[in-house]
Amino acid sequence: MTTTRRLGFLMTLALVVGNLIGSGIYLLPATLAPLGANQLIGWLVTIGGALCLALVFARLGSKLPLAGGPYAYAQAAFGPLAGFATAWSYWTMIWAGNGAIAVAVVSNISLIAPGIGSTPGVPALLAIACVWLLTAVNIYGVRTAGEVSLVTSALKLIPLVALIGLALWLWLSGAPTVAQPPVPISGGAIASAAGLTFWGFLGLESATVPADKVEDAAHAIPRATMIGTVLTGVVYMGISMAFFAYMPTGQAAASPAPVAAFLGSHFGGQVAGVVAVFAAISAFGTLNGFILLQGEVPWAMARGGVFPKWFGKETSRGTPMRAHLVSSVLLTGVALLNYSKGLGDLFQFIASVSLAAGMLSYLMAMLAAIKLLPGERGLLPVALVASGFIVWASWGLGAQALTYGALFVVAGVPVYWLVRRGQRA
Repeated sequence: MTTTRRLGFLMTLALVVGNLIGSGIYLLPATLAPLGANQLIGWLVTIGGALCLALVFARLGSKLPLAGGPYAYAQAAFGPLAGFATAWSYWTMIWAGNGAIAVAVVSNISLIAPGIGSTPGVPALLAIACVWLLTAVNIYGVRTAGEVSLVTSALKLIPLVALIGLALWLWLSGAPTVAQPPVPISGGAIASAAGLTFWGFLGLESATVPADKVEDAAHAIPRATMIGTVLTGVVYMGISMAFFAYMPTGQAAASPAPVAAFLGSHFGGQVAGVVAVFAAISAFGTLNGFILLQGEVPWAMARGGVFPKWFGKETSRGTPMRAHLVSSVLLTGVALLNYSKGLGDLFQFIASVSLAAGMLSYLMAMLAAIKLLPGERGLLPVALVASGFIVWASWGLGAQALTYGALFVVAGVPVYWLVRRGQRA
């Protein structure tokens, strides 16, 4: 692939930041508000776990810049069955989770046009329209998708930096904080918060997936992974503390676009509308990044011999069109099946189930790192801590989400069996 069709360092960094800072931070303040101070502890635990994961992925990306990310590492370490299970769970997490990201785009638009959220079926249909528009962008070329990520990543930071700056000004000026209703601190509530806040770090491994399309991958991937994760952690913690200090829990929980509502309460309703537009752009950019990944994973699986070869076909511009089309068709089905849920309920349902399905891929990548890089200094304890965090955060998602996620993973077994049978024949 020529340089003009590759992702440079800034585009790779934008892919990581764009996939991390997106729908999560714009909707999670409402979802987490009822947990009280447990959410702050949950964020701290999640940021620590995410940094451990990022460090391991950075080492893997530096030593083994293989296309496919978690799937490639699992297959290299444990063979085709483990590689397939990892890739299937990761792919499921992406295309199912993209439904929640698309909902976030529509959720913020609904603040400007309230009729969208109150009309049954319209949110899901608009979300699907966003999916197919960006599917077309990614089929056109990875460089074009990278340019979209770069622009939207820059724009999405504007309202978030403004919110953190406002909270700092309120604190320095001695403004009184909000008296939040007391919520007991408990291990279960913290685990629930961590399970949800990890959604905000979904995609920290993004740079490793299209490794074959990144310029100077051995250096660009680890740098983009670590810088993007650290920057995201600082932004997330700042936003969370601002909400806990200066916005009532009930008001945050009831808002379809809490970041816009926070700034609007201090600068007026017109500002809230402007912020909602930025929030929609932010989620739109995140959706673009994850649609890029949802095509790359089945393409890498097909090239690795654990998925039908049909998915390995590329266009003349080097993009996996068939993989993109199938992924977006599946995503469309998920959104339509759940269109009757409210915007907040739909986001939480899809986010939880997709995360539950994808946790296996993160765990397998950590175990693969232990096996593939035994001599890496300090890697073993970091990988073990990251593995423990993944197991704990999975428990925090709850039995229902884990059950649905397990069903998604098990549904892939017949596919693997048919592919291997065909290869033996």
